[in-house]
Amino acid sequence: MISQELREILVDKIKSSPKQQITFAEYMALALYHQQYGYYNSGTVTIGAKGDFFTSSSLGKDFGELLAIQFKQMWANLGCPDPFYLVEMGAGNGELAQDIVLYLQAGEADFTKTLRYIIIEESTALTKVQQKCLAENNFTQLSWQNWSDISSESITGCFFANELVDAFPVHRITKNQNRLQEVYLSLKRDRLTETIDSLSTARLAEYLDLVDINLLELQYPQDYCTEVNLQALDWLKTTAAKLKRGYILTVDYGYTADKYYRPARTQGTLQCYYQHRRHNNPYANLGHQDITAHVDFTALQRQGELCNLKTLGFTQQGLFLMALGLGDRLNDLSSGKYDVTQIFKRRDALHQLINPTGLGGFGVLIQGKNLMDKERLLHGLTMPPMF
Repeated sequence: MISQELREILVDKIKSSPKQQITFAEYMALALYHQQYGYYNSGTVTIGAKGDFFTSSSLGKDFGELLAIQFKQMWANLGCPDPFYLVEMGAGNGELAQDIVLYLQAGEADFTKTLRYIIIEESTALTKVQQKCLAENNFTQLSWQNWSDISSESITGCFFANELVDAFPVHRITKNQNRLQEVYLSLKRDRLTETIDSLSTARLAEYLDLVDINLLELQYPQDYCTEVNLQALDWLKTTAAKLKRGYILTVDYGYTADKYYRPARTQGTLQCYYQHRRHNNPYANLGHQDITAHVDFTALQRQGELCNLKTLGFTQQGLFLMALGLGDRLNDLSSGKYDVTQIFKRRDALHQLINPTGLGGFGVLIQGKNLMDKERLLHGLTMPPMF
Protein backbone atom coordinates (compact mmCIF):
# COMPACT_ATOMS: atom_id res chain seq x y z
CA MET A 1 0.00 0.00 0.00
CA ILE A 2 1.38 3.40 -0.96
CA SER A 3 0.00 6.91 -1.18
CA GLN A 4 -0.04 7.71 -4.89
CA GLU A 5 -0.42 11.40 -4.12
CA LEU A 6 2.69 11.33 -1.93
CA ARG A 7 4.61 9.36 -4.55
CA GLU A 8 3.86 12.01 -7.17
CA ILE A 9 5.08 14.71 -4.78
CA LEU A 10 8.23 12.68 -4.10
CA VAL A 11 8.94 12.19 -7.81
CA ASP A 12 8.47 15.91 -8.49
CA LYS A 13 10.80 16.78 -5.60
CA ILE A 14 13.55 14.53 -6.98
CA LYS A 15 13.16 15.79 -10.55
CA SER A 16 13.29 19.41 -9.45
CA SER A 17 16.38 18.97 -7.26
CA PRO A 18 19.66 20.35 -8.70
CA LYS A 19 21.26 16.92 -9.14
CA GLN A 20 17.93 15.11 -9.40
CA GLN A 21 18.53 13.41 -6.11
CA ILE A 22 17.49 14.00 -2.51
CA THR A 23 18.97 12.89 0.80
CA PHE A 24 17.34 10.10 2.76
CA ALA A 25 16.54 12.69 5.43
CA GLU A 26 14.50 14.65 2.88
CA TYR A 27 12.70 11.47 1.86
CA MET A 28 11.96 10.50 5.48
CA ALA A 29 10.68 14.00 6.27
CA LEU A 30 8.30 13.82 3.31
CA ALA A 31 7.14 10.27 4.10
CA LEU A 32 6.40 11.08 7.74
CA TYR A 33 5.59 14.77 7.89
CA HIS A 34 4.14 15.99 4.59
CA GLN A 35 1.38 18.33 5.75
CA GLN A 36 -1.35 16.34 4.03
CA TYR A 37 -0.12 12.89 3.00
CA GLY A 38 2.74 12.19 5.42
CA TYR A 39 2.26 9.32 7.86
CA TYR A 40 1.85 11.51 10.95
CA ASN A 41 -0.49 13.95 9.21
CA SER A 42 -2.61 11.38 7.39
CA GLY A 43 -5.17 11.10 10.19
CA THR A 44 -4.77 7.31 10.19
CA VAL A 45 -2.08 6.95 12.88
CA THR A 46 -3.28 4.83 15.78
CA ILE A 47 -1.17 3.93 18.81
CA GLY A 48 -1.78 0.79 20.81
CA ALA A 49 -2.94 -2.75 20.18
CA LYS A 50 -4.84 -1.83 17.00
CA GLY A 51 -2.21 0.52 15.60
CA ASP A 52 1.19 0.27 13.93
CA PHE A 53 3.07 0.46 17.25
CA PHE A 54 2.54 0.98 20.96
CA THR A 55 4.31 3.10 23.55
CA SER A 56 4.72 2.86 27.31
CA SER A 57 1.60 4.96 27.86
CA SER A 58 -0.41 2.46 25.79
CA LEU A 59 -0.02 -0.08 28.59
CA GLY A 60 -2.06 1.83 31.15
CA LYS A 61 -1.76 4.76 33.51
CA ASP A 62 1.32 3.66 35.44
CA PHE A 63 3.94 5.16 33.15
CA GLY A 64 2.33 8.60 33.23
CA GLU A 65 1.67 8.45 36.95
CA LEU A 66 5.26 7.52 37.74
CA LEU A 67 6.48 10.34 35.51
CA ALA A 68 4.16 12.67 37.41
CA ILE A 69 5.87 11.66 40.66
CA GLN A 70 9.21 12.64 39.14
CA PHE A 71 7.82 15.95 37.86
CA LYS A 72 6.49 16.80 41.32
CA GLN A 73 9.96 16.29 42.79
CA MET A 74 11.44 18.53 40.09
CA TRP A 75 8.94 21.22 41.11
CA ALA A 76 9.89 20.81 44.76
CA ASN A 77 13.60 20.86 43.91
CA LEU A 78 13.18 24.23 42.21
CA GLY A 79 11.47 25.72 45.25
CA CYS A 80 7.86 25.17 44.12
CA PRO A 81 7.83 27.90 41.45
CA ASP A 82 4.51 29.31 40.31
CA PRO A 83 4.11 28.77 37.45
CA PHE A 84 5.92 25.49 36.82
CA TYR A 85 5.88 24.64 33.11
CA LEU A 86 5.65 21.07 31.90
CA VAL A 87 6.26 20.99 28.14
CA GLU A 88 5.55 17.73 26.34
CA MET A 89 7.09 17.56 22.89
CA GLY A 90 5.30 15.12 20.60
CA ALA A 91 2.30 13.99 22.65
CA GLY A 92 1.09 11.07 20.52
CA ASN A 93 -2.60 10.45 21.07
CA GLY A 94 -2.71 12.49 24.30
CA GLU A 95 -2.97 9.54 26.68
CA LEU A 96 0.28 10.30 28.47
CA ALA A 97 -0.72 13.90 29.13
CA GLN A 98 -4.11 12.70 30.35
CA ASP A 99 -2.57 10.19 32.77
CA ILE A 100 -0.17 12.78 34.19
CA VAL A 101 -2.79 15.47 34.67
CA LEU A 102 -5.45 13.18 36.17
CA TYR A 103 -2.96 11.76 38.65
CA LEU A 104 -1.86 15.20 39.80
CA GLN A 105 -5.42 16.51 39.97
CA ALA A 106 -6.42 13.60 42.19
CA GLY A 107 -3.71 13.93 44.81
CA GLU A 108 -1.37 16.88 44.28
CA ALA A 109 -3.51 20.00 44.55
CA ASP A 110 -0.69 22.42 45.42
CA PHE A 111 1.44 21.31 42.49
CA THR A 112 -1.53 21.27 40.12
CA LYS A 113 -2.37 24.90 40.93
CA THR A 114 1.05 26.01 39.74
CA LEU A 115 1.22 23.68 36.74
CA ARG A 116 1.09 25.00 33.20
CA TYR A 117 1.04 22.11 30.72
CA ILE A 118 2.13 22.90 27.16
CA ILE A 119 2.05 20.47 24.24
CA ILE A 120 4.23 21.07 21.20
CA GLU A 121 2.97 18.91 18.34
CA GLU A 122 4.05 19.15 14.69
CA SER A 123 1.21 16.98 13.40
CA THR A 124 -2.12 18.76 12.95
CA ALA A 125 -3.89 15.39 12.77
CA LEU A 126 -2.45 14.22 16.08
CA THR A 127 -3.20 17.60 17.66
CA LYS A 128 -6.89 17.01 16.97
CA VAL A 129 -6.67 13.54 18.52
CA GLN A 130 -4.96 14.97 21.62
CA GLN A 131 -7.53 17.74 22.00
CA LYS A 132 -10.35 15.23 21.82
CA CYS A 133 -8.65 12.97 24.37
CA LEU A 134 -8.06 15.82 26.81
CA ALA A 135 -11.28 17.76 26.28
CA GLU A 136 -13.07 16.29 29.31
CA ASN A 137 -10.23 16.77 31.80
CA ASN A 138 -11.45 20.15 33.00
CA PHE A 139 -7.83 21.26 33.26
CA THR A 140 -7.71 24.85 32.06
CA GLN A 141 -3.94 25.29 32.33
CA LEU A 142 -3.31 23.19 29.22
CA SER A 143 -2.39 24.67 25.84
CA TRP A 144 -0.97 23.75 22.45
CA GLN A 145 1.86 25.98 21.29
CA ASN A 146 4.50 26.22 18.59
CA TRP A 147 8.18 26.77 19.28
CA SER A 148 7.77 30.35 18.06
CA ASP A 149 5.22 30.97 20.83
CA ILE A 150 7.81 30.29 23.54
CA SER A 151 10.36 33.03 24.22
CA SER A 152 14.02 32.30 24.87
CA GLU A 153 14.80 31.41 28.50
CA SER A 154 11.15 31.75 29.50
CA ILE A 155 10.51 28.25 30.88
CA THR A 156 11.09 27.24 34.47
CA GLY A 157 10.14 23.61 34.73
CA CYS A 158 10.68 20.56 32.55
CA PHE A 159 10.65 19.78 28.85
CA PHE A 160 10.06 16.10 28.17
CA ALA A 161 9.76 13.79 25.18
CA ASN A 162 8.72 10.15 25.08
CA GLU A 163 9.62 8.36 21.84
CA LEU A 164 10.01 11.54 19.82
CA VAL A 165 13.65 11.74 18.76
CA ASP A 166 13.59 8.30 17.08
CA ALA A 167 11.12 9.68 14.51
CA PHE A 168 13.29 12.63 13.41
CA PRO A 169 14.45 12.34 9.79
CA VAL A 170 17.99 10.96 9.60
CA HIS A 171 20.76 11.11 7.03
CA ARG A 172 22.20 7.77 5.95
CA ILE A 173 25.94 7.70 5.46
CA THR A 174 28.21 4.96 4.21
CA LYS A 175 31.87 4.01 4.00
CA ASN A 176 32.53 3.73 0.27
CA GLN A 177 36.04 3.11 -1.13
CA ASN A 178 37.50 4.42 2.11
CA ARG A 179 35.56 7.66 1.85
CA LEU A 180 32.65 8.90 3.90
CA GLN A 181 29.71 9.36 1.55
CA GLU A 182 25.94 9.73 1.75
CA VAL A 183 22.95 7.73 0.53
CA TYR A 184 20.65 9.65 -1.82
CA LEU A 185 17.46 8.79 -3.64
CA SER A 186 17.09 9.30 -7.37
CA LEU A 187 14.90 7.96 -10.16
CA LYS A 188 15.90 5.29 -12.63
CA ARG A 189 13.24 4.56 -15.25
CA ASP A 190 10.82 6.33 -12.90
CA ARG A 191 11.66 3.93 -10.06
CA LEU A 192 13.08 5.06 -6.75
CA THR A 193 16.77 4.11 -6.56
CA GLU A 194 19.48 4.57 -3.95
CA THR A 195 22.65 6.28 -5.09
CA ILE A 196 25.90 7.21 -3.34
CA ASP A 197 27.46 10.67 -3.52
CA SER A 198 29.50 13.10 -1.45
CA LEU A 199 28.16 14.36 1.87
CA SER A 200 25.36 16.91 1.56
CA THR A 201 26.70 18.96 4.47
CA ALA A 202 29.89 19.20 6.50
CA ARG A 203 27.75 18.87 9.62
CA LEU A 204 27.61 15.09 9.09
CA ALA A 205 31.37 14.73 9.59
CA GLU A 206 31.23 17.21 12.46
CA TYR A 207 28.57 15.07 14.14
CA LEU A 208 30.83 12.03 14.06
CA ASP A 209 33.66 14.12 15.51
CA LEU A 210 31.30 15.24 18.27
CA VAL A 211 30.69 11.63 19.34
CA ASP A 212 34.30 10.50 18.71
CA ILE A 213 33.49 8.04 15.93
CA ASN A 214 35.74 7.53 12.89
CA LEU A 215 34.06 5.28 10.33
CA LEU A 216 37.20 5.26 8.18
CA GLU A 217 39.09 3.15 10.72
CA LEU A 218 39.94 -0.38 9.57
CA GLN A 219 37.49 -1.96 12.01
CA TYR A 220 34.60 -0.62 9.92
CA PRO A 221 34.02 -2.70 6.78
CA GLN A 222 33.49 -1.26 3.30
CA ASP A 223 29.85 -0.42 2.56
CA TYR A 224 29.18 0.07 6.27
CA CYS A 225 25.96 2.09 6.42
CA THR A 226 24.48 3.97 9.35
CA GLU A 227 22.49 7.06 10.33
CA VAL A 228 23.21 10.57 11.56
CA ASN A 229 20.42 12.51 13.25
CA LEU A 230 21.23 16.18 12.74
CA GLN A 231 17.70 17.20 13.66
CA ALA A 232 18.21 15.78 17.15
CA LEU A 233 21.03 18.27 17.69
CA ASP A 234 18.90 21.15 16.38
CA TRP A 235 15.96 20.08 18.54
CA LEU A 236 18.04 19.97 21.72
CA LYS A 237 19.63 23.33 20.94
CA THR A 238 16.18 24.88 20.53
CA THR A 239 14.85 23.25 23.69
CA ALA A 240 17.84 24.33 25.77
CA ALA A 241 17.47 27.91 24.52
CA LYS A 242 13.85 28.06 25.70
CA LEU A 243 14.69 26.69 29.16
CA LYS A 244 15.58 29.27 31.80
CA ARG A 245 15.97 26.85 34.68
CA GLY A 246 15.02 23.24 35.10
CA TYR A 247 15.15 19.92 33.32
CA ILE A 248 14.99 18.15 29.98
CA LEU A 249 13.87 14.51 30.13
CA THR A 250 14.23 12.30 27.05
CA VAL A 251 12.92 8.72 26.90
CA ASP A 252 13.57 6.65 23.79
CA TYR A 253 15.17 3.53 22.44
CA GLY A 254 18.80 3.92 21.56
CA TYR A 255 22.42 3.52 22.56
CA THR A 256 25.52 5.40 23.50
CA ALA A 257 27.66 6.17 20.44
CA ASP A 258 30.12 3.31 21.02
CA LYS A 259 27.24 0.82 20.84
CA TYR A 260 25.30 2.66 18.15
CA TYR A 261 28.24 2.66 15.77
CA ARG A 262 29.51 -0.84 16.45
CA PRO A 263 31.44 -2.21 13.46
CA ALA A 264 29.16 -5.27 13.43
CA ARG A 265 26.05 -3.09 12.99
CA THR A 266 26.72 -2.73 9.28
CA GLN A 267 23.25 -1.54 8.24
CA GLY A 268 22.52 0.87 11.06
CA THR A 269 19.36 0.88 13.16
CA LEU A 270 16.68 1.98 10.71
CA GLN A 271 13.39 0.16 11.18
CA CYS A 272 9.79 0.50 10.06
CA TYR A 273 6.43 -0.35 11.64
CA TYR A 274 3.31 -1.25 9.73
CA GLN A 275 0.31 -2.78 11.49
CA HIS A 276 2.50 -3.98 14.38
CA ARG A 277 4.93 -5.68 12.01
CA ARG A 278 8.51 -4.51 12.13
CA HIS A 279 10.66 -4.59 8.99
CA ASN A 280 13.57 -2.68 7.46
CA ASN A 281 12.25 -1.43 4.09
CA PRO A 282 11.64 2.34 4.39
CA TYR A 283 10.37 2.52 0.81
CA ALA A 284 7.38 0.23 1.33
CA ASN A 285 3.92 1.49 2.37
CA LEU A 286 4.79 5.09 1.51
CA GLY A 287 2.76 7.41 3.73
CA HIS A 288 1.26 4.49 5.66
CA GLN A 289 4.10 3.30 7.89
CA ASP A 290 6.30 4.63 10.64
CA ILE A 291 10.04 4.97 9.97
CA THR A 292 12.42 5.27 12.90
CA ALA A 293 16.08 5.11 13.87
CA HIS A 294 17.54 4.52 17.32
CA VAL A 295 18.71 7.52 19.31
CA ASP A 296 22.39 8.29 19.81
CA PHE A 297 22.34 9.40 23.45
CA THR A 298 26.02 10.39 23.40
CA ALA A 299 25.18 12.99 20.76
CA LEU A 300 22.44 14.43 22.99
CA GLN A 301 24.77 14.57 25.97
CA ARG A 302 27.60 16.22 24.02
CA GLN A 303 25.27 18.67 22.33
CA GLY A 304 23.77 19.43 25.72
CA GLU A 305 27.18 20.39 27.07
CA LEU A 306 27.53 22.87 24.21
CA CYS A 307 24.12 24.34 25.16
CA ASN A 308 24.81 24.92 28.87
CA LEU A 309 23.11 21.68 29.93
CA LYS A 310 24.50 19.29 32.52
CA THR A 311 23.82 15.56 32.30
CA LEU A 312 22.15 14.62 35.58
CA GLY A 313 21.84 10.95 34.74
CA PHE A 314 21.40 8.36 32.01
CA THR A 315 19.73 5.09 32.90
CA GLN A 316 17.31 2.43 31.68
CA GLN A 317 13.57 2.97 31.77
CA GLY A 318 13.07 -0.13 33.91
CA LEU A 319 15.44 1.14 36.59
CA PHE A 320 14.01 4.64 36.36
CA LEU A 321 10.44 3.43 36.93
CA MET A 322 11.44 1.03 39.71
CA ALA A 323 13.14 3.91 41.53
CA LEU A 324 9.89 5.88 41.26
CA GLY A 325 7.79 3.13 42.81
CA LEU A 326 6.83 0.59 40.15
CA GLY A 327 7.98 -2.24 42.42
CA ASP A 328 5.48 -1.08 45.06
CA ARG A 329 2.74 -1.24 42.44
CA LEU A 330 3.69 -4.82 41.62
CA ASN A 331 3.59 -5.74 45.31
CA ASP A 332 0.18 -4.10 45.65
CA LEU A 333 -1.28 -6.66 43.26
CA SER A 334 -1.20 -9.20 46.09
CA SER A 335 -3.17 -6.97 48.44
CA GLY A 336 -6.51 -8.60 47.64
CA LYS A 337 -7.98 -5.50 46.01
CA TYR A 338 -7.99 -6.98 42.50
CA ASP A 339 -9.63 -9.96 40.86
CA VAL A 340 -7.55 -12.57 39.05
CA THR A 341 -8.13 -11.10 35.58
CA GLN A 342 -7.10 -7.62 36.72
CA ILE A 343 -4.00 -9.00 38.43
CA PHE A 344 -2.74 -10.84 35.36
CA LYS A 345 -3.47 -7.95 33.00
CA ARG A 346 -1.86 -5.30 35.18
CA ARG A 347 1.11 -7.45 36.12
CA ASP A 348 1.80 -8.07 32.44
CA ALA A 349 1.64 -4.35 31.69
CA LEU A 350 3.97 -3.46 34.56
CA HIS A 351 6.45 -6.14 33.58
CA GLN A 352 6.47 -4.86 30.00
CA LEU A 353 7.42 -1.41 31.27
CA ILE A 354 10.54 -2.80 32.97
CA ASN A 355 11.46 -5.66 30.63
CA PRO A 356 15.13 -4.97 29.76
CA THR A 357 14.74 -6.55 26.31
CA GLY A 358 11.78 -4.27 25.50
CA LEU A 359 10.47 -0.99 26.85
CA GLY A 360 12.44 -1.39 30.06
CA GLY A 361 15.65 -1.18 28.06
CA PHE A 362 14.82 2.25 26.66
CA GLY A 363 17.22 5.02 27.58
CA VAL A 364 16.23 7.78 30.00
CA LEU A 365 18.39 10.89 29.79
CA ILE A 366 17.85 13.80 32.18
CA GLN A 367 19.71 17.05 31.63
CA GLY A 368 19.54 20.22 33.71
CA LYS A 369 20.18 23.93 33.29
CA ASN A 370 21.12 26.51 35.92
CA LEU A 371 20.63 24.09 38.80
CA MET A 372 22.26 23.99 42.21
CA ASP A 373 23.77 20.69 43.32
CA LYS A 374 20.79 19.72 45.52
CA GLU A 375 18.40 20.37 42.61
CA ARG A 376 20.21 17.77 40.51
CA LEU A 377 19.24 14.88 42.80
CA LEU A 378 16.23 13.03 41.35
CA HIS A 379 14.39 9.97 42.63
CA GLY A 380 14.30 8.31 39.19
CA LEU A 381 18.10 8.30 39.04
CA THR A 382 18.72 6.70 42.44
CA MET A 383 19.21 3.17 41.10
CA PRO A 384 22.64 2.44 39.56
CA PRO A 385 22.72 2.67 35.76
CA MET A 386 23.34 -0.51 33.79
CA PHE A 387 24.63 0.97 30.50
